Amino acid sequence: MLVASAGARLAAAFASMLLIVGLVTACGSGKAAEPAATAAAGRAFPVTIAHKFGETTIKKEPKRIVTVGLTDQDAVLALGKVPVGTTEWFGGFPGAIGPWARNDLHGGPLPTVLKDTGTGPQVEKIAALRPDLILAVYGGLTKKQYETLSKFAPVVAQPKQYNDFGVPWEVQTKTIGQALGKEGAADTLVSGVEQKFAKVRAGNPEFKGKTAVTATPYEGYFVYGSQDPRSRNLTSLGFTLPTGLDKLIGDRFGAGISKERTDLLDQKVVVWSVSSVAKDVPKLHADKLYADLNVVGQGREIAVGEDTPYGIAYSFVTVLSLPYLLDRLVPQLKAAVDGDPATKVEQPAN
Repeated sequence: MLVASAGARLAAAFASMLLIVGLVTACGSGKAAEPAATAAAGRAFPVTIAHKFGETTIKKEPKRIVTVGLTDQDAVLALGKVPVGTTEWFGGFPGAIGPWARNDLHGGPLPTVLKDTGTGPQVEKIAALRPDLILAVYGGLTKKQYETLSKFAPVVAQPKQYNDFGVPWEVQTKTIGQALGKEGAADTLVSGVEQKFAKVRAGNPEFKGKTAVTATPYEGYFVYGSQDPRSRNLTSLGFTLPTGLDKLIGDRFGAGISKERTDLLDQKVVVWSVSSVAKDVPKLHADKLYADLNVVGQGREIAVGEDTPYGIAYSFVTVLSLPYLLDRLVPQLKAAVDGDPATKVEQPAN
C-alpha cells in the first residue's frame, strides 16, 4: 500500500534524459573511491585536490566558504564551519540548512542563500561574498563556470570519476574535510554513518538481495541508476538494483522509461520520490499499466514527498541527513518487504 512522506526531484532540476524503451537494471556500485588529494607532511595546508577540471590548491585554512554544490553545506557544518553562502536546491529552509543540520550552526548567523535556476551559479553574488573557498563537490559545473568562479577563489569541483551529481556522500565528506584541513574529523564522521548502515543491515537481514528501485514521476517515469545517491542508500542497506539498469542509463544518474515499460518498476520494493504524496500517488495509481503491477497490489511501494523534511532528506543524502533519513525510511522498507500485503506502510510522524 502506497503511503509515506517525503521525496525528491533531482530529475526535474538537472536532467533532460532520453526516453528508454527497453530497460532492465543494474546492481549497486562498489565501494566509493577515495578523493585524490595531497598535503604537505605534518600540516593540513597547502592541500591539492583533484577534480573533473584538474587540480585546485588551497594554500591556507578557509574562512569564507561558499557552497555551490547543492548539498555541500552539510559536510561543512558537520566539520565545524558555517558557510557564508549556500546554494538552495529545494525545501526553502532558512539559510538552505535542513532541520537535520540546524544544530550544527551553533547559534551562528545563517548563510546567504544563492539560487541556481538552471543557468549556473550567481557569479556576481558569489563574488560579493568575498569567498576564499568555493565548494562544488555535489554539483555539475561546466568548465566555463569553473573557470569563471576560479577568478574569485579556489574552486573544488565535482570528482571526475563520478557522474555529475553522482558523488557518494562518503567521498563528498572526505573531499570537503581535506579542503577544510579536517581529514581526521571527516573520516570519523563517515565511519559513524557507515556504522549506522551496518547496524541496520544486521538488524534487517530480510533486505539482503531483494530487488529495489527508486523513481520519480518526471516526464513519465524516471528511474535512478546505481550512481545516484538515492539508489546507493538502498544498496547500502542490502538491496540490489534491477539487472541491466546502468547499461541503458549510460553515464547519467538516471533516465526516463516509457509507460509501456512500467513492468520494470515491479520489484520487491519501489520507492517513489514525489512532489506531494496526496496529489501524486493518486496520479500514479490512475495509470492502469502501473496500478496492475504486483508491487502495487501487494503493498510493496513507498512514496516520500518532497513537501516534507523527510522527503528532502531522501534526496540530500549527506553525512548529516542520512541518520535523520534512515530513522524514517527503514521502518517503511520493513513494512514493504515483510511479505504480508495487509501490512500498511505508515507515513513517518515527522
